[in-house]
Amino acid sequence: MRSSHRRLAAGLLLVPLLSGCFSSPSDPSGSGQSGRLRVVLAFPPTQNYSPYGQDAYSLSRLGVTEGLTRLDTTGVAVSALAESWTSAQDGRSWVFTLRKAKFQDGTDLTAAAAAAALTSAAQAKPQLTALSGVLLSAEPVGANQVRITTSVPDPVLPQRLSNPSLAVLSPKAYEKKEAVNPVGTGTGPFRITQTTGATQATLERFGDYWGGLAQVPGIDVKFIADGTARANALRSGEADIAEAIPVSQAGSLDKDRVNEMPTARLTSLHLNTTAGPFTNPALRAAARAAIDTSVLARDVFEGHADPGQGLFGPALSWAAGKRTAPARQVQPANAQGTTITLATYDNRPELPETAQVLQQQLQRAGFTVKLEVRESSRLLTDALAGKFDAFVGSRNMMLDTGDPVSVLASDFTCQGTYNMSRLCDKPVDEAVTKAEAVTDPGQRQSAAMAVEAAILSTDAVIPLVHQKAIVGVGPSVQQVLFDPYERMFVGTGTRR
Repeated sequence: MRSSHRRLAAGLLLVPLLSGCFSSPSDPSGSGQSGRLRVVLAFPPTQNYSPYGQDAYSLSRLGVTEGLTRLDTTGVAVSALAESWTSAQDGRSWVFTLRKAKFQDGTDLTAAAAAAALTSAAQAKPQLTALSGVLLSAEPVGANQVRITTSVPDPVLPQRLSNPSLAVLSPKAYEKKEAVNPVGTGTGPFRITQTTGATQATLERFGDYWGGLAQVPGIDVKFIADGTARANALRSGEADIAEAIPVSQAGSLDKDRVNEMPTARLTSLHLNTTAGPFTNPALRAAARAAIDTSVLARDVFEGHADPGQGLFGPALSWAAGKRTAPARQVQPANAQGTTITLATYDNRPELPETAQVLQQQLQRAGFTVKLEVRESSRLLTDALAGKFDAFVGSRNMMLDTGDPVSVLASDFTCQGTYNMSRLCDKPVDEAVTKAEAVTDPGQRQSAAMAVEAAILSTDAVIPLVHQKAIVGVGPSVQQVLFDPYERMFVGTGTRR
C-alpha cells in the first residue's frame, strides 16, 4: 500500500525546517547543552492551558499540575497531594488528608485552597468529563483536611480525583473569573514561566517541590502537530523526547530510540445518531458490516495495534474474560446512494490514513464518502456538536478516571460530555446507571462489559484498533515515564 522509502525521504526533507526550534532564554542556541529537556508534544493547547479541557493532560504530562490522587499502573488511586483518605459508610462523604506542599507561587497548600480549587472545577461549564453524572462539593476541615461530598455514593471518587482537570492550583490561578491560569500556580516539579501562543512553552524546575528536586533545570516544549516533523526533531537530535511517533516513522528511527507500550487507547469510528443518514440503525449496521479492522491493524498501523475487539482492549487484562457479544437485532440496509461526511484530525498521522481506508471500504458497500481532515483544535468542537456524519477518533478509554464505567457514562449516555456518537439510548443509560451502583472492583468491571455490549449493539461506535503508544526518546535521556494512562511523561528523575 505504501513505500517506506518514499515516506523516509519525504520525512527527511523536513529536517532543515526544524532548526533552532528549541531555543529558550536559558539555552538560546537550542542545542540542549544546558541540560534542559527538549520535549515535542503532538497536541497544541486549545484553551490557553486551561485545566478544564484537553490542555489539562499536557499540564499533567509535563509535571506542572497535580491532583489529590494519581493512578498507579494498575489503575488504583494512590496518594499525590493527599496522603490518605477515608470514606463514610453512606459512600457519599470522603475526607482527604493533605500532605505538606507548596504552590509554585510560594504559598502553602491548605485545605481551604484545595476545597476552593475543587469547587471551581465542579462548577465549570461545560461539566468536566471526569465529573460526568456527578455532583460534587468540597469544604475544608481544619488546616489540612478536605471533605468531599457527592450527591450519590461514588465508590471511585479517589480514582476520579486523579483526573488532570481536577488539579489543585493556588488561589492566584482563579483570580480572573473568565479563565483559570496555571502559569506559576501548580504544585508539580516544573512550573510554566513563558508561553508562545499554542506553539511553545518554557518550564523551569520548581525548587520547593514536595517530591524532591527535579534532575533537569527545565523543559523547553514545542507543540508540533505534524507527526513526521516530530520524528525528524528526534532524528536530528533537536528533541530529546517526542510523543506519538507515527508508525510510518518508527521503523526509520534507531531501535534504541523507539519505546512502544500497550495502552487503553482505542481508535474508533463514531456514527452520528442524531442527524443525517446514521439516525437509521440499519445504515449504521451496514457501515459496521463493511469494515475490516484487521486491514487497519496490519497495514495502516503496521502491527503497532490490535484489531478492535470492543471498547476495552488487550492492555486491560480483565476485559477479554468478561466480554459478552452484543445482541444486534437490526440487519444491514442497502447503502447504495447514501452520502456521508467522514471527519478526522491529523495530529495522529495514522488517523487520516485510517479514514482513507474506511472511505474505500464504505464505498465498496455503496456509501458515497466525503473526507474532511483538520488539526484537532479546529475539529473536535464540531465533532462534538454533531456536524459530521462519521468521525474517526483516538481515545484512551481509561484516561478520565481509570474507571471503565465512568468513561462509558461520559462517552455514550444522553448526558455524556464527550459523546462523539451523540448516542441517547434508554437501555444503555439504564445499564450505565446499574453499573455505577456497583462498588466491588471485579463486579464493576463485569458491569462495564455489560454496558459495552449494550453500546455496541446500537452500532453507534465501531471499534477499529487498540493502539500502542510509540514514544521517541533520545539516546542520553533516562527515566521517561511510560504511563499506560498517558497522563505522565516527565518526572523528577527524568534527565539527559
